[in-house]
Amino acid sequence: MSVFSVYLVEDEKNLGEVIKAYMEKEGWEVTHFLDGKEAYDHIQEAPHLWVLDIMLPGMDGYQLLKSIKNEADIPVIFISARDKDLDRVLGLELGSDDYLAKPFLPEELVIRAKKLLNRAYPPEVQDQDAIELNGYIIDPISRTVYDERNLLELTTKEMDLIILLASNVGNALSRESIIEYVWGSDYFGSERAVDDVVRRVRKKLPRIHVETLYGYGYRVLSS
Repeated sequence: MSVFSVYLVEDEKNLGEVIKAYMEKEGWEVTHFLDGKEAYDHIQEAPHLWVLDIMLPGMDGYQLLKSIKNEADIPVIFISARDKDLDRVLGLELGSDDYLAKPFLPEELVIRAKKLLNRAYPPEVQDQDAIELNGYIIDPISRTVYDERNLLELTTKEMDLIILLASNVGNALSRESIIEYVWGSDYFGSERAVDDVVRRVRKKLPRIHVETLYGYGYRVLSS
């Protein structure tokens, strides 16, 4: 994959066009919606990133966010001119990945978007096809996991972990490498967080055998 697709939902036409222009300079394909309901009608197209205003005609950003996250684990940035502390907390609780209060510099939004895109679609998976593993279809690009035709609900961390493991079947992965991929290099929490996410993935995808390598990390076996 060489081009990221971004769906921008902003009812201020001039601001939306400015943001669109800055993002297109990065080589991204940007679709600008002025109405929340119009954007909702395109949810199943699954872009790589959503940028949502909160106050929108037709459907507000909170409703749109819930619908997006119900479809797939796609990164979402909230932008808002309202009470930033209240909106930030509520947005994060509902599943947004970042928040930017108006007014902001378009360059800052692009920087945050880059960070989310690189985190969600690292170079090693950007050209990777969907993976079939023990009856599950794992798609690193759309960040979806299907059991036959049923879409499974995974959190962001669970999705990151299963993409990493499924992309490295048979390879031993240290806890340090898992933390680097799933949480990022700036994570300073306990390694037990890895064990907790592995436990949840085992429960949600019981046919995938995640082997514990005591004192080291984990490995997925092909059968």
